[in-house]
Amino acid sequence: MKKIEAIIRHFKLEEVKDALNAQGIKGMTVTEVRGFGRQRGHTETYRGAEYSVDFLPKVKIEVVVSDEEAQAVIGKIMSTARTGQVGDGKIFVTDLAEVVRIRTGETASAAI
Repeated sequence: MKKIEAIIRHFKLEEVKDALNAQGIKGMTVTEVRGFGRQRGHTETYRGAEYSVDFLPKVKIEVVVSDEEAQAVIGKIMSTARTGQVGDGKIFVTDLAEVVRIRTGETASAAI
């Protein structure tokens, strides 16, 4: 099993969610996060004073899928979240040693 974490632009969330639902993904966790990469933030002006915004708002989507589904899910996130501009985000893929559903005690793929 794989855990796929995607850091994307916040306005792409609904599009990515709908695309993953259409692909049959049953669940996901979404977290509002802040960070920076190559963008290095930007400057804004508030009441005439200029200030630096170092951490940009992003959204982190976490999905757990079988090994067989992983590449299709990664491809769907990439194609849906891409704008072609710096700051589109990153995808991290992690192997999971074990998954347990708390309510039933089911393990492995049955717990997804």
